[in-house]
Amino acid sequence: MAKGHRSQIKRERNANNKDTRPSAKLSYARVSVQKACFVLDAIRGKDVTTALAILAYNPRYASSLLEKLLKSAIANAENNNGMKAENLYIAECYANKGPTMKRIRPRAQGRAYRIEKRMSHITIVLDEK
Repeated sequence: MAKGHRSQIKRERNANNKDTRPSAKLSYARVSVQKACFVLDAIRGKDVTTALAILAYNPRYASSLLEKLLKSAIANAENNNGMKAENLYIAECYANKGPTMKRIRPRAQGRAYRIEKRMSHITIVLDEK
């Protein structure tokens, strides 16, 4: 049987499994997961300079959000982990479903249609070559 309080045991176990790769997360982004994944698929696995170039010229709305998020992840890598920006590439990038805002649209004959404004949580994880 392990010694110590349950929370202390969990804390020690989680410290051993901690991911040390630099990352950045954007929570509650006002873009659906499906629309964000179109842009994420274009930059997955690319080095950061190529990914920034792709995002700069991509016409989709999600690309402006992801460009800012990628710059934040690069800054985290340089400042917190001491990595060089030219050696970085996008190891993981994914969008998870966030909460949905429900709105009502008036329709003919007193009916009301529901409009769902979806949100997502977007994560970018970088790594060195």
